[in-house]
Amino acid sequence: MTTSPATASLRNYAIITAAYWGFTVTDGALRMLVLLHFHVLGYRPFAIAMLFLFYEVFGVVTNFLGGWIGSQVGLRMTLYGGIALQIFALVLLSFLNPGWAVPVQVGFVMVAQAFSGIAKDLTKMSAKSAIRLVVPKEAASRLFRWVAVLTGSKNALKGVGFFVGAALLEWIGFRPALWLQAAVLGVIVLSGTLLPADMGKIGKKVPFRQLFAKSKEINVLSAARFFLFGSRDVWFVVALPVFLYEVLGWQFMQVGSYMAIWVIGYGIVQFLAPQLLRQDRTGKVAPRAKTILFWTSILTAIPALIALTLMAGVRGDIAVTGGLIVFGVVFAFNSAVHSYLVLAYTEDQDVSLNVGFYYMANSGGRLLGTIASGLVYQWFGLVGCLWVSSLFVLAAALITTQLSDPKTSNTVAV
Repeated sequence: MTTSPATASLRNYAIITAAYWGFTVTDGALRMLVLLHFHVLGYRPFAIAMLFLFYEVFGVVTNFLGGWIGSQVGLRMTLYGGIALQIFALVLLSFLNPGWAVPVQVGFVMVAQAFSGIAKDLTKMSAKSAIRLVVPKEAASRLFRWVAVLTGSKNALKGVGFFVGAALLEWIGFRPALWLQAAVLGVIVLSGTLLPADMGKIGKKVPFRQLFAKSKEINVLSAARFFLFGSRDVWFVVALPVFLYEVLGWQFMQVGSYMAIWVIGYGIVQFLAPQLLRQDRTGKVAPRAKTILFWTSILTAIPALIALTLMAGVRGDIAVTGGLIVFGVVFAFNSAVHSYLVLAYTEDQDVSLNVGFYYMANSGGRLLGTIASGLVYQWFGLVGCLWVSSLFVLAAALITTQLSDPKTSNTVAV
């Protein structure tokens, strides 16, 4: 019995999304496991940030080369290769010995995190590129919705991963938690045979220099993405959980649950973005350049307002929670429109190359944000991190003024 193209697209979308979901839970859990485990061991905020240095550095490298690799070997290979690498990273990290000298422990964790960083960005690049191939570019509304579903659900599940990581650390300990996650991912890898083997292959050799030859829109959007994600991670990745644990005196489960709830809510807003961002009553206008400029400009003020609230003496839990809610909603709108625009600006034959380049900028922003989060928090506390965040968003807004509308932006409903 022949499967219709629509049915095949839906099946492939479901397989890709399920694999990405499974990976995402372990990614969030691993981050929380490492952060909380090493904070308890007495590591300072900047030292904790350094544990994630290779994770972010190799994410940048992977996104730069991953799109090119995917175009040559196919996205199925890069998607499930990334998941297999995550299994390796989890098992490797389980061999960490607390009796080793601190520099040896740090180096060992950094190496394991390097494999995890490669795994995360191979998986993300592959999943998001593949979505572009199962949805016709002309169907702008459907593309925006499907991208929003994938991205929003991914972020919600990363929040679930934060909770899972904190819970597993408290309930069964560091090493068993790693083994359990590796076993779950092993089951997911078995589904890889259900996708077309040639998905995403260009069918011709791509010169290495072509990795740098991007359109103006892709370059501008990538630069804006760099500062946008740096603005989030500079106060969320290291500074916030350490602030909650150290300054407010929260326990593991409280910190993990709090951050999980925020990320889940952020993911839900991303999921609903196509409905929430309709530009008229009929919803017949897809996101345009001015859409992202509007929401990035609004985001600029939010970290600064949180910082001013803390400086005014408002209770930390109240100021941070209120600010996080508003920041999360506006950031989610920004991220959802970004994820749509990079695909709207991209032709089929360039999808993995352009998406890889774009998420290289994303990883670069996270790298900058992660290092700055530990360093600025150690020097100036959470308030300092929030001011830096506001400056990063301002840079993203100024860069975004150079964007033009995608050709499909006004063709169909959001």
